[in-house]
Amino acid sequence: MHIAEGFLPLKWVIIWWAIYLPFLFAGMKKIHKLVADAPEVKMMLGLSGAFVFVLSALKLPSVTGSSSHPTGTGLGTALFGPIVMSVLGFIVLLFQALLLAHGGLTTLGANGFSMAVAGPFVAYWIIQLGKRLGLSFRVSLFTGALLGDLATYSVTSFQLALAFPAATGGVAASFLKFSSIFLVTQLPLAISEAILTVIVMNLLFKYNTQVLKLLKVPFREEANL
Repeated sequence: MHIAEGFLPLKWVIIWWAIYLPFLFAGMKKIHKLVADAPEVKMMLGLSGAFVFVLSALKLPSVTGSSSHPTGTGLGTALFGPIVMSVLGFIVLLFQALLLAHGGLTTLGANGFSMAVAGPFVAYWIIQLGKRLGLSFRVSLFTGALLGDLATYSVTSFQLALAFPAATGGVAASFLKFSSIFLVTQLPLAISEAILTVIVMNLLFKYNTQVLKLLKVPFREEANL
């Protein structure tokens, strides 16, 4: 859901940067505390960021000025919570804009909010809801990663609709148009991402139990993985 460089009007560039920056600063503060309290989580932070980078680089052309791709933010959200993903997502988006011409610098605020804030928060809420409902961690993680991905595409559709309202029907009609186009490519991508997220978490439970205990991620027995 990377909106291309220069595609958003200046007004919306400024607005989305203003909305995104508080989350980014809060995430930096959270990561600083995490690393200070437990330096051994650095590798897991790197893994979470790499997971986002690889998956979100697999893009398919979609809405004009944008693209469809997995986000990969569900894994890091399950491990560290949503606010940390605002920073990891920023780093990923920055490198992709500079090295892959995927997204842009002016649109980084908008892309950061949709992929590194909205998606992770939805994923986190779904995972927590699943926990309260007594669902297995695997089901909660799958659902959270799936809906977190779709939330990102929905927010991107809304961002594009606000910037380019339809002549007839305004923002609502524009949102319906953008989201319906996105859905064709995004739904299968979201399902695939959710499956892969559960697979990777299974591997982490198998090979990195110590750090997962430190992060208070449910153990294999509790998680029913």
